[in-house]
Amino acid sequence: MNALSVVFVFKIAATILFWCIPLLLFPAALLDSVGLPEQPTLMFLRMLGWAYLALCVGYAFGLRAALQGERLAGSIWVGIVSNGGACVYLAVYGALGTWSSWGGFVQFLLWSSMAATAAITLGLYLFGVRQPSGAVVKHGA
Repeated sequence: MNALSVVFVFKIAATILFWCIPLLLFPAALLDSVGLPEQPTLMFLRMLGWAYLALCVGYAFGLRAALQGERLAGSIWVGIVSNGGACVYLAVYGALGTWSSWGGFVQFLLWSSMAATAAITLGLYLFGVRQPSGAVVKHGA
């Protein structure tokens, strides 16, 4: 398994475990109990969970290519934009204290997500964009 594959595996696993499963499957009472602010409806949280799952499908294609010694440019750049943007937003809103009154577990999850998205963005850049010489770059899906 090469370094890019490891980045994709980490991204897929973390996204499914910490975002897709809770947002898609946890009942409102459980989300409230861990400190997520009360929502008038779970519709948007559930839609966000599906969007994260859709990203994981794209990352799975990138993982498959990476395991074959190829670089799937679309999956790499989607990951950089998604994770880089999330990292910036999490850092800014965290620094502003936006979620300082939320539950401790949610605060831990958000700060951990900020660190993880920074690492994933860096890993995708280093091992995906700055690929070793001889690596095959595929621009399609």
